[in-house]
Amino acid sequence: MKAFLALICSLFVLSLPAHAQTLKPYAGGPTPPLKLKDLNNKTHALEDYRGQVVMVQFWATYCAPCVKEMPSMQRLQAKLAGRPFVILGVNMGEPEKDVREFLNRIKVNFTILMDQEGTALGAWKVFVAPSTFLIDPDGRIRYTVQGGVEWDDPEYVQKISEMLPKK
Repeated sequence: MKAFLALICSLFVLSLPAHAQTLKPYAGGPTPPLKLKDLNNKTHALEDYRGQVVMVQFWATYCAPCVKEMPSMQRLQAKLAGRPFVILGVNMGEPEKDVREFLNRIKVNFTILMDQEGTALGAWKVFVAPSTFLIDPDGRIRYTVQGGVEWDDPEYVQKISEMLPKK
């Protein structure tokens, strides 16, 4: 499966235009369930994050665009520190050892979830890596983007900030 996903990721990336991807309004129906364990064996369920904007990103260590955009995700999280925003990075079925080795090189402090069986991948209809979904405080997917982006770009920061609950 790893080789197949790597091939799909590579083909998708080669087909992308050189400019940044845009957030697309989501029209795929209700938000699928998401309940996975993190690297510390703690279970995270999407419904536990109601009232916050949640970025759910499906990624893999062998996916070049995933690796490239992770630092920008970390910078985005820093820009929105103290606000009701959280990132859930869902690894696409890789061995825990590989993920831990990767995270020792690429330092991030957002939550990494493990989708060992591919159940979330199927439920969310993810076919390429990275695939990112932005969920509003009511638990609805509002935007999606496939492919790597610079998440701390002002355009993305503004869109996400507009989704945050008003004080």
